[in-house]
Amino acid sequence: MPTDARTAPRTTTGLRWPIEPLQGGWYTAAEHAAIQEVVTDSASWRTGWKGPQVADFEESFAARAGTAAAVSFNSGGTALEMVLRALDLQPGDEVISCALNFVGTHLPAIHQGGTLVLAEPDPLSLNLDPADTEQRITARTRAIVLTHWNGHVADVRPFLAAAARHPHPVHGPARVIVDAARACGGTAPSGAPVGREGWATMFSFESKKLMTTLGQGGMVTTDDLDLAERLHRLRTYGGRDQWGTNQMLTKAQAAVGLVQLRRLDEMNEARIARAHRRTALLAGTPHLTLPETVHGRRHLYYRYNLLVPEHWAGRGRDLLMETLAADHGVGSLINDPLTYDGHQYISGHTAGQRCPRAEQLAARLLCPVLHPLISPDEESVICQAIRDATAHVANVIDG
Repeated sequence: MPTDARTAPRTTTGLRWPIEPLQGGWYTAAEHAAIQEVVTDSASWRTGWKGPQVADFEESFAARAGTAAAVSFNSGGTALEMVLRALDLQPGDEVISCALNFVGTHLPAIHQGGTLVLAEPDPLSLNLDPADTEQRITARTRAIVLTHWNGHVADVRPFLAAAARHPHPVHGPARVIVDAARACGGTAPSGAPVGREGWATMFSFESKKLMTTLGQGGMVTTDDLDLAERLHRLRTYGGRDQWGTNQMLTKAQAAVGLVQLRRLDEMNEARIARAHRRTALLAGTPHLTLPETVHGRRHLYYRYNLLVPEHWAGRGRDLLMETLAADHGVGSLINDPLTYDGHQYISGHTAGQRCPRAEQLAARLLCPVLHPLISPDEESVICQAIRDATAHVANVIDG
C-alpha cells in the first residue's frame, strides 16, 4: 500500500546531507554583481524599480526556447494557473494530468473550474503515459497537462497526436500544456528545446529549481501571440478591459535570471555529471531500479529517482529511507507522493478516481539527495550508504 504522505519519513535531525537541496543551482559573483547593479540603479527616486530587465529576461528566455513569446510571472504556480485561466474553463471541462505529480500542478486546474482527470504514469520514465492518457480523453477534455517529471523530458508529440485524434466538439483538440518546472534547459526527443513544443510551457524559478530568481519566479513560453497578450493582461490588472491582478516578476529577479540563464547549461551539466557518476557507482546494486534513460532525451536529474522492488513497496521503501537517515546521515524524500493521497482538497475533487499503477510506483519511490556541488568523495560515501542500507533492508524484508 502507498505510504500516507503525512507519515512518510522526513527525518532531518543529524543529517549530514539534507533530504533535499534548498538551492537547486548556485550563485556566483556575477549574480551578486547583477543584484548590486539594480539596487544602485533603483536608488534614485526618478528611476525606482522600473527598467528593461524583465523584458530583456523574457526576450532571452524566448530565444533560448525558440518561441515567439515568453511571459514572466512571480511563480511557476501562478504561471500555470494563468495559462489554465486563459482557457476559460466551464463546469465539466476536463483537464488530464498524471496522478504522480506535485500538488501545484493539479490545484490550478481545479481552481480554474476544471474537472481534474488523473492518468497513469509510464512504469519506466514515470512521466505521463500517452496510451493511458488517450483512453481518458472525452468530448469534455480541454487540456492535457504534461509534466517533465523530476527532470526526465517527456515526448510531447504523442500527446499532440492524441489530442488531434479526439477534438473537442467546440474548441477543437485539447491544449497540451507542458509543466517544465523541473526541466529548464532540457532537450526533447524531437531535438527541440524544452519550451518549444505544446501550446504553452510553464517554468519555475523557485529556490530548489535548476535555475532560480531570488527564490521565486516563473515563465510561460508559447508561439500563440494571442495567449501571450492575454497572459500579459492577466498579470497586470487585466489591462483596461478584463480581470487581472499583480503577478509581475521584479527587476532584481529578472537581472539575476539573466545571469542564471546564461549559466544554466553549466549548472545542468554539473548535475548530470554527478547523476551519471552515481549511476555508475550503484550499477548492479541488488533490489534497486536506477533512473531510466532513453536515447535522445536529456535527463536533467532534478531528482535522482530510485525504485525498490514491488514487494518492498511502502514498508521496505520507508525502512530504506529511515536507515539512510538514521545510520548514514543521508537524506531522501518521496518526490512526489500521489496528490490525491496527500492533499485533502485534491482528494475531494477527484473522489472515486484511482490509478493503481501510480499508487504502486509511489510506494516504491525514493529520491536520495543530489546536488551539483556534492563532491566526488561525498558522492562515494552516499553511494556506499545506499548500498549498505539496501542490503540491511533486504535482510529485514527477505530474510
